[in-house]
Amino acid sequence: AGYEIEAQSRSGYRLRRIPDRLYPEEVKKNLKTSWLGHVLIYLEETSSTNWIARELAEKGCSSGAVVVAESQTQGRGRRGRFWHSPSGKGLWFSVVLRPQVEPFQAPQLTLLTGVAVAQAVKRFTGLPVGLKWPNDLWVGGKKLGGILTEIKAEMDAVEYVVVGIGLNVNLENSDFPEELRGTATSLLLSLNKKIPRVALLQEILRSLEKIYELWQEEGFDPVRRAWKEASCILDREVEIRSGDGVYRGIALDIDGEGALLVRTGEGEIRRFLSGEVSLRVRD
Repeated sequence: AGYEIEAQSRSGYRLRRIPDRLYPEEVKKNLKTSWLGHVLIYLEETSSTNWIARELAEKGCSSGAVVVAESQTQGRGRRGRFWHSPSGKGLWFSVVLRPQVEPFQAPQLTLLTGVAVAQAVKRFTGLPVGLKWPNDLWVGGKKLGGILTEIKAEMDAVEYVVVGIGLNVNLENSDFPEELRGTATSLLLSLNKKIPRVALLQEILRSLEKIYELWQEEGFDPVRRAWKEASCILDREVEIRSGDGVYRGIALDIDGEGALLVRTGEGEIRRFLSGEVSLRVRD
């Protein structure tokens, strides 16, 4: 299992090294959450943690269940994009949530999760993380992580939400496919040091629980304010591809439902929902 134990004659055993593995026993120790992560499924390798989490949700698992994997073979981002998930290098995990909200509010969880992860990383490393609407985490103009939210709902109620999080923690430049090396980064590359993944995961889960509970109690306003403070796209020129065309303009704000407001070159303010667009920040 990776634990290094030294046997000493007539005096017993001594634990010399704890492996950098996301074992449930290590994650739950000193986790200090009220409910998030108390059910934790650990996988050495899986196709996608979101798929496993969705299966658990369908079987009725409790809100706050977490699926974490050392590697994914079919990790996904938004719009079906492949998410590179090498073994033992990042945090690849999914959370099952059962929020008491209407279906139109569920996409706010993507922005909420971005805030939680960005705040946790900054507290843990001191590194400021920017948020690119709706689901990306950026550092130094490169992508550090992403969030994939999948929802099952009836007309008037959410049954469950699976929030998948991919965070590049200890990837070297050589760990990325060549086509991503100019656009992706990791905490190791940004800080020039390895980050303990268990402790960082614990910090993220604590942060997510706190902000999720705030959202359930007070609504989207406090999350919206925190997201705007961390945003790296507001007041910048963006290009948005949606089903009916390509739009360029200045990103002005997000509204009370989490939609992005953009002033186009013609002076019109357009509203975009996260599920219908692809966004690129223009330099």
